[in-house]
Amino acid sequence: MNIKTPLIIEQHFHGAFGIDFNTADTNEILILADKLLKYGIGGFFPTLVTDSVDNIKRQINVIKKASELCNRILGIHLEGIFINPEKKGIHNPEYFMSLTKNNYKLIEDNFIKIITLAPELDEGLIEYLKNKNIKIQAGHCVGEDLNNVCGTTHTFNAMSGISHKSNSTSLSALTDDRLYSEIIADGIHVCDKALKLFFKSKPDNKVILVSDSLPITHSEIKETTFAGYKIFYDGARATSSDNTLAGSTVLLPEIIQRLGKIGMFNPQFINNVYEYHSITPNGEIEWDENWNIKKIQYEGHEIL
Repeated sequence: MNIKTPLIIEQHFHGAFGIDFNTADTNEILILADKLLKYGIGGFFPTLVTDSVDNIKRQINVIKKASELCNRILGIHLEGIFINPEKKGIHNPEYFMSLTKNNYKLIEDNFIKIITLAPELDEGLIEYLKNKNIKIQAGHCVGEDLNNVCGTTHTFNAMSGISHKSNSTSLSALTDDRLYSEIIADGIHVCDKALKLFFKSKPDNKVILVSDSLPITHSEIKETTFAGYKIFYDGARATSSDNTLAGSTVLLPEIIQRLGKIGMFNPQFINNVYEYHSITPNGEIEWDENWNIKKIQYEGHEIL
């Protein structure tokens, strides 16, 4: 039995094949885009981690230039700067800024389509962002009040966790059916029992699968610098020197295949990103019964 879905859209993606969106030039991003299409990824939001204002502004311009030559680059996901130091992960706190309108204006650009921030630290930024068609997501945070955001970033990871005695970011993410929630289902960032709880709790049409893929993904790199930290890859996990888990080292099709094998994948999950961002599909994937990709079509042309 063959199954057809739209092409995959990746909305939380730091790079792959040795290419890092915080340092890449336009040509490298275009090379990456072409490689991703062969994996069935028909669109992506280059994700920038915390960095200096100058470098973020520079990379926004680089990514925008690449997007003029490749319509599969859908906008920038800004993850960082406006997050909580208590849940910093591998983000560099040297560059964290208060959640104010004036601070955002230092890097503001209409190509920023998703922002991960800590809503509990808001000082007027969220109200400013609301009218700009930006998806505001809670992440790297501890707050329980998610009423002013529309989604959560890599749910469970880098946010206050679940306790039966008190509310938390994770509990709010699971119980608020209005929210779209990202999840890294690579088997490393979230264990399978927590994944089962997530999929049971969230409406099927509000699940957003992401890879949070690092630049070392599908490369020969075992040691690199990412977000200002040394990152070490042991063949399964990518961590900093203090064993803080970084992003994943797999692409989203591999996550889909893994979920399919353990009976947790729903094709609806692929459609959700299109609905979240009001994007029209530009191609399709044909999968076999084991969620291996058999055929990829993009804009009427067969890619694989």
